[in-house]
Amino acid sequence: MSRERKIAETFVELADTFVADFDVIDFLQQLTVRCCDIFAVTDVAVLLAYPGPQLYSPAPCDPSPALAGLLELAMREGPALDAYQTSDTVAPGSLSSAPAAWHDFTALARESGYTYASAVPLRLRRDTLGSLLLLRATDSPLPTDDLAMAQAFADAATIGLLHARTLQQADNLNGQLHTALHSRIIIEQAKGYLAARRAISPDEAFNLMRRHARHHRLLLTAVARHVVDTGELPSHATDGASSG
Repeated sequence: MSRERKIAETFVELADTFVADFDVIDFLQQLTVRCCDIFAVTDVAVLLAYPGPQLYSPAPCDPSPALAGLLELAMREGPALDAYQTSDTVAPGSLSSAPAAWHDFTALARESGYTYASAVPLRLRRDTLGSLLLLRATDSPLPTDDLAMAQAFADAATIGLLHARTLQQADNLNGQLHTALHSRIIIEQAKGYLAARRAISPDEAFNLMRRHARHHRLLLTAVARHVVDTGELPSHATDGASSG
């Protein structure tokens, strides 16, 4: 598939929030997957400050070991926090010359193998919901055109989230956003259980859960909870009960 087609499909996916079974966690996860694929970045994370004033990270649901250790710091300092607070793109260049205020973030990022870190805000006019953190472990920064496209993706994702909140299912979306961090923990547990039970890799287990959730129109979190409770994916007969 060409890069242009991947970009077009991403915008379609980010606009697809007007459905009864909209799953915000799967939506944000797909945003990180698409960014990693299209922009050739090493890792991507979404950080939200909604609801509430503090940043937290609901996606990716399956962070790499290097990224998992960095996310806690990214909520308190670094490009993701700056992009959220300023509602502007943050791309300082190499982490070897990052701002002094990022001291702890920069030290851990470089120790984890990252060389460049940038972020774009999830914004629409005066509404800023969070930011999109983009990390590279290469000898060059993210190209300017790719950074602009990442901002366009972030803008589209923000519009989708705000539309879903305002026009369709505000209470449900608020609840999903509020519990997104806990949902990520449940998904991590389920991924481990399923991987061990089926003798597959954790990434394969995650993709299996995600495909199952999409095929049966279930929330990814509901599938993960069922796996944690039973060790298996929901059967067709119990799908309805699992999505409630």
